[in-house]
Amino acid sequence: MAAQTGPLSPVFMSRSDAPVFPAVLLSAEAAPFTPLGTDGWRLGSPSDVEKQFTRCAAKLRALRADSSQLREELNLFLDQLLSENYNKTFEPNINIRPEDVCSLLKHISCLVPLSQEHLVIKLCQLVHHLLNQLKVIMDERTLDVLLNYTTSALKVCSTWTHSDVLLALSTIVYGNGPQCHQHLRDLLGEDGVLLLYSSPSQPSMELRRVALTCMANICLRIPGQAPLDDQYRSVSFRVFLKTLQSSKPPNTDELFYCMVIQAALKGLQCCLSGGKWKFVGEELGSVLAALKRLMFQGTPGVSVEWPTVLYPTPLPQYEALSAPKPAEPPKSPEPPKDAAVSGKTSANKKRKSKGKGKKTSSEESRVDDGEEENRETVPALQKGGGREAGRGEGESLSKTSGPSLYPSWKRASSDSEFSDPEGSAQSKLRLYNGRIRQGALHCLLAVVKGVEKRTLYGYWSSFIPDSPIGGPPPLTLITIILKDPSPKVRACALQVLSAILDGSRQFLAVAEDTTSPRTSYTPFSFLLATAIRELHRALTLALLAETSPQTLTQVIKCLAYLVANAPYHRLRPGLLSQLWKQMRPYVRHRDVNVRVSVLTLYGALATTQAPLPEVQLLLRQPESSSSSSRTGSFTPQDSGLSWRQRDGVSTPPTPVKPSLRSSRTHSPQVPRTPEEVDSAPPWLLQLCVSLVTQAREDQSDGEGAGAGGGAALEPSPVRLEALQVMFHLVRGYFSLAQACLCEIGQVSARCLGETDPSIQLHGAKLLEELGTGIIQQYRAENNVSESSRVPMSQVVLFWSDVLSGPLNGALQSEQHPTLQTSACDALSSILPQAFSQLPDKTQLMCITVLLGLTYSENYLVKTAAVRALGVYILFPCLREDVMFVADTANTILAALDDRSPNVRAKAAWSLGNLTDTLVVNMESVGVDFQEELSDMLLLKMLQAATRASADKDRVKANAVRALGNLLHFLRESQLTRSAFQRPLEDAVLALVKTIQSEATMKVRWNACYALGNAFRNPALPLDSAPWSCDAFSSLCHVVSSCKNFKVRIKSAAALAIPTTRGSYGDSERFGCVWRSLAKALENSEDTNDFFEYRYSASLRHTLSQALLHLLAVSQSQDMPSLGASLAGEEGRGIKEHLINYLRAEEGGGGGGEGAEGAEGEKEAGGESFTLQQRIGGLQQTLIRLKELEAEGDGRGEEEGSREMVVHFLEDLLQTCEAETTKTALSEEKHPTTN
Repeated sequence: MAAQTGPLSPVFMSRSDAPVFPAVLLSAEAAPFTPLGTDGWRLGSPSDVEKQFTRCAAKLRALRADSSQLREELNLFLDQLLSENYNKTFEPNINIRPEDVCSLLKHISCLVPLSQEHLVIKLCQLVHHLLNQLKVIMDERTLDVLLNYTTSALKVCSTWTHSDVLLALSTIVYGNGPQCHQHLRDLLGEDGVLLLYSSPSQPSMELRRVALTCMANICLRIPGQAPLDDQYRSVSFRVFLKTLQSSKPPNTDELFYCMVIQAALKGLQCCLSGGKWKFVGEELGSVLAALKRLMFQGTPGVSVEWPTVLYPTPLPQYEALSAPKPAEPPKSPEPPKDAAVSGKTSANKKRKSKGKGKKTSSEESRVDDGEEENRETVPALQKGGGREAGRGEGESLSKTSGPSLYPSWKRASSDSEFSDPEGSAQSKLRLYNGRIRQGALHCLLAVVKGVEKRTLYGYWSSFIPDSPIGGPPPLTLITIILKDPSPKVRACALQVLSAILDGSRQFLAVAEDTTSPRTSYTPFSFLLATAIRELHRALTLALLAETSPQTLTQVIKCLAYLVANAPYHRLRPGLLSQLWKQMRPYVRHRDVNVRVSVLTLYGALATTQAPLPEVQLLLRQPESSSSSSRTGSFTPQDSGLSWRQRDGVSTPPTPVKPSLRSSRTHSPQVPRTPEEVDSAPPWLLQLCVSLVTQAREDQSDGEGAGAGGGAALEPSPVRLEALQVMFHLVRGYFSLAQACLCEIGQVSARCLGETDPSIQLHGAKLLEELGTGIIQQYRAENNVSESSRVPMSQVVLFWSDVLSGPLNGALQSEQHPTLQTSACDALSSILPQAFSQLPDKTQLMCITVLLGLTYSENYLVKTAAVRALGVYILFPCLREDVMFVADTANTILAALDDRSPNVRAKAAWSLGNLTDTLVVNMESVGVDFQEELSDMLLLKMLQAATRASADKDRVKANAVRALGNLLHFLRESQLTRSAFQRPLEDAVLALVKTIQSEATMKVRWNACYALGNAFRNPALPLDSAPWSCDAFSSLCHVVSSCKNFKVRIKSAAALAIPTTRGSYGDSERFGCVWRSLAKALENSEDTNDFFEYRYSASLRHTLSQALLHLLAVSQSQDMPSLGASLAGEEGRGIKEHLINYLRAEEGGGGGGEGAEGAEGEKEAGGESFTLQQRIGGLQQTLIRLKELEAEGDGRGEEEGSREMVVHFLEDLLQTCEAETTKTALSEEKHPTTN
């Protein structure tokens, strides 16, 4: 053994593995002070462990297999190597190279024969010792050598050695499962040694444990590594599951059995986390049943007959507590609900629905769901002691009825787990049982993350209770969260519940309890609503009872997941109000993570179905009423919440200091008028402002002071989360947040001026959201009254302050491109009306900065700058500026050639906006604007848009929009120039190709709309151009055959746009257009997709309008084809649809198409027509057709067809007028009352 000369001797360790330092007297003779390094170790101190390893390794390498003293020397050197502690926690200066370890182990394995079993054991112990403590990553050669040696030892050596051999093997294969494929057959094959030793029939618990550990390490997958072969993963999975399902063998020590179960749980978790896993048959139900049983391993008072399989449809076999059930109160004579039976009898459902129906007001509902159920499930939480009773009152346990599940963590200290007479053995067993419960929950978490949400919904009732009415409480995750003695286990259960709730919005969306359910049965929607209320109740109890800050953080995070996914607009009000009040004190908790999670929860409250009326009321509540309402509802943690200054208030204080606009300088007791309440900024917004901007008055949890020794701000995570809450409030409740617009702007400016990039980024995003909220208020379609808007003068002042502040620095912060990107987005959120009132130099600064940033080397910055220019080009004060339009166009054209698809996509969007302004200017300014714009620039834009139409779909969608606008904008003098001839043809053919392609439907309907837009240009030679035939053919094809109804709507609208008969070409093409529209009208309901069927009414409206348009422009040569179509069965169908169209009150046809489809119908010119206008148009068409004279040789045929068409229209008009008259008489006879 080497002499121990260093400051720490690894040999002389305490039992707790703490380093032992020699005592040094303070005297003149003491050794001089040596500073410590950054890792806490004495600088320059030699590593004795490293020296010992090097010396022993050198001597071992010098040994030869034919040495006479080989056995003795091997024994000595192995003992010396095993005696050292290689853990870098205790020996930070250790620097043993992995290749030296690998070389040594390979050499020793050649020296130790398998016949020397004592040496084999020591070698295996050394392998485990070195690889485990030094965290050595072996090369392939070493892995192969050690695998060969250990697998051979398992075959040759005696059974008593196998425990150590398997331990070494488990260390060797750790994370190396895929690399061990040559040996997996021997280990996990049909007669594999690991299967033999891991079998439930194996009598040795130690061998069984090590074998299971070895299998778990084989299944372990390191990130970035290929998964283990499915064959061996399946074998291992079945072994682990079988182990978990097997009962404890008789005469087996409890501790050893616990260790076996822990190893199996670890292995199952590795299997489930090692890549995609597909459960076969009842495997999922079997795994969930085993894990649910182990979730309650060692829990006192649980005596349950556990099922072997859980089924998606719960059955009466589910666990029922074997203890006698308590007597029911007189008000509930029906039999109590089974512990976890969710497939309830009709009697139970009837009783539940009656019980729920008794309370009508939200206040009574809260009492029923909160206080009464608290007494049922947790009797310790008695009236008047809500927050104290869950915290350790031992005498309250005597009131519990039924089996005692109340844990030691809620009991008095005299009942703690360390006071039992058996001492450490029982406490160790409790510790091991706790690890089993923790491992089972980790496995359950892996299952939840690995299984489809839809599959998991069927098992919710097994892990989430709905209501504790009647009988003992069911054994669910809530039981663990409320009653498990281990805070780690409780935290794990909360993580599992959070994972189950995450992404469950679609499932929970059907929950509803706003009306009382029928007494005959309980609807599924009501059961889900009850489950949500039960989760609220239980998590609130956990919130009040929890003492561990880490677990308390998980409770609040779990509540945030619940709030984010539950449909509160379909539930009776009150849940969020109760939660809002109970969270208030935790904003000032001493633990940073708790404070962050509370803000996360408030953020979830601000985003869920925003704006939610209940949350609006809570935000409007004056702070004084909120504070007074919290009297008596503080949690036991309140004693630890006083680290902020109390402001001299005797009642529980508000967690905020006065905000920048101090609307709280008055006493909380002074009543406010309703106007003051409505105009006051929300309490939550004021809190967030203070958390971001104001210094802490005290520090906790070792938080250091601020830079320069001044007062420290809140920790960065708290400030970031507060900014996030402000962001959500501005987005969802802008009407309330606008009361302190200037303060929020100042907060954003302050954040942009800080050095932390994360704070700067959140400040920029908050600024962007403020601008977006103002823009939304000023949009006409939102119908916000002028008195409710932010005054224009205030908006101008706001942006003047912002643009003269640190936003400029953020825009030029090249070292932080993400910040530049957000600053560009903020710049693009200026209200157009306010931008025109900014000083000219400010406007010029904005434009110049954006144009410059389009040349940034970072694609994120370039994308944001190009998008911002696409917004600015729509500003009324800029769109008529030819120089700005030209500069923007040249910038966008350059960006369209960028190698980044994100940049090209935004450039195409901006080009679409720019061409929109060209069309608007053409209509508002006239020819002057068209003449001022360069022909060469227009040609470049046309060619660039044509090239972009062949790009990715997200680029193509806006490129075709730009093509349609450009084709609409071009003048006749430009179209006749030779330079435009080929680009014009290429542009139209690009649109045709896009319509006929397999691109996404959005791209295709944009292309149809673009082609219709081009048809609006009277200068386009639709009658003579060679490409016009392809254009009409493509539209005729998709209007009758495309599966997507919105594409059909856009194509039908496009076919109805040409205003002259000559635009449709000869009679053959005109007849093709008519037949296509008639066929589309006949098949307008033929679809198997409900999402398409929604648009069928709008499609029929547009098709009917298009057919009437064709009749209005038709000439005598078109009569034969029209007459043939209207004469037969097809004509009767067309007549029926046209009657419905003409009688419709509005042009929309009730199709519910909404904003997406309205644009195409508007282009068809029919949506805004009234009933009288449609009838009048039909009458004019009829008069014109009567005056038509047949021409040419086929005069007789044309005349007969014309008379047939006229007769069709007269009959149609007569039917519509009769219906109109009948309706008018009916209204006169039975007038409606409003």
